[in-house]
Amino acid sequence: MIGVFAQGARVTRCMERVMLWCDGAERSGPDNMAVDEWMLETAREPVIRVYGWLGEWGSLGYFMGLDEARASFPDGGLSWVRRWTGGGVVNHTDDWTYTLAVPGGHPLAAMRGAESYRVIHEALARVLAEEGAAVRLSTGADSTGAAACFQNPVGFDLVDASVGKVAGAGQRRTRFGLLHQGSVAGKLDAARSVARAGTLARALACEVERVECG
Repeated sequence: MIGVFAQGARVTRCMERVMLWCDGAERSGPDNMAVDEWMLETAREPVIRVYGWLGEWGSLGYFMGLDEARASFPDGGLSWVRRWTGGGVVNHTDDWTYTLAVPGGHPLAAMRGAESYRVIHEALARVLAEEGAAVRLSTGADSTGAAACFQNPVGFDLVDASVGKVAGAGQRRTRFGLLHQGSVAGKLDAARSVARAGTLARALACEVERVECG
């Protein structure tokens, strides 16, 4: 882990450097998943992508059945796409979505699943706290087993004072590295999305480079 100082208090960051891509092109579910897969397979440095959805989409974890996903939002009118990562069902019509791709050999990719999940969500918790949200890491004791992601806070998800889930994610490790696909409840406008993306990148890494990918 990398220790740095910020505003007089010690902050722990898990990366020396990260590339930040605020993807302004809204994409369909399959296209978004294809871009995330491409990022994982080609990234030579950690990359965060923040993105939107073209149309009304829900995603389901890699090991979940489509019928179970549809039953979680029976009146949603959603189109469905399967994520490369695990986790539950997410309605992307009202969330802020980001992906972190970390190449193999990086210390973050080498961590066990629960540890990397905790580290990333600790950084996200600092970001949301800066926005005025009172959130904490879930212990997992309030897990409900529900298929809908935001109805089932598992260990190291972010929850608020009422134990309502605020943020969750799914992870997958391959020979290419670590893919972390995250969701935060509540949609943001473009300016606020870019601002949060920058704050998250700085919470994770000492150095941030903005990039644009075609």
